[in-house]
Amino acid sequence: MKLQGLARPVPRKRVRAATLAAAGALVLCASGAAWAAAGGDGSHGGFTATDGFRVMNFVVLFAALFFLLRKPIPRALNSRIAGIKDQLKDLEARKAEAERQLAETNQRLNALEKEADRILADYVRQGQEAKARILKEAEAAAAKLQDQARRSIEHEFAQAKVRLQADIFEKSLVSAEELLKRSLTAQDQAHLVEDYLEKVVRA
Repeated sequence: MKLQGLARPVPRKRVRAATLAAAGALVLCASGAAWAAAGGDGSHGGFTATDGFRVMNFVVLFAALFFLLRKPIPRALNSRIAGIKDQLKDLEARKAEAERQLAETNQRLNALEKEADRILADYVRQGQEAKARILKEAEAAAAKLQDQARRSIEHEFAQAKVRLQADIFEKSLVSAEELLKRSLTAQDQAHLVEDYLEKVVRA
């Protein structure tokens, strides 16, 4: 933001005119005060020597004021203009610094948003990988347990089958022995003994 017109120095003619106007105003004020102090309003009858001295005093005062004020007033104006220019430069520098800091802040915010998105995506990916790994391990453990259970059942079934067969065989032998005892007579038993002895002798 730049203020137009204040960046240029005031022209010398305008400064002189302002100085002259200020000095004239001071002279008029002073002459009016002197005239009123003299108690005259022009009714004394004409222009006297006292009036001439008064006019000369006014001219001298006017010239003195003009020479005294022709430099301080432009200096004051130029100093004020320089101060305003410095303030404008300072404001522009502050504005530029604020814009730079705002741009840096926006860049940091954008970088933080991207970093947050990346971290979130990373966490989601890690969670999915952990879920898949846990499911795979659970499936493997379940398959292992199923295999162990199947082998244990098969082993128990085989042992039960063997025990059952042995029990059936033992009971069959007892039943056959009792059946033979009931069905064989004394003559059959003697015949069996003789046949057994003959086989022993032959052997």
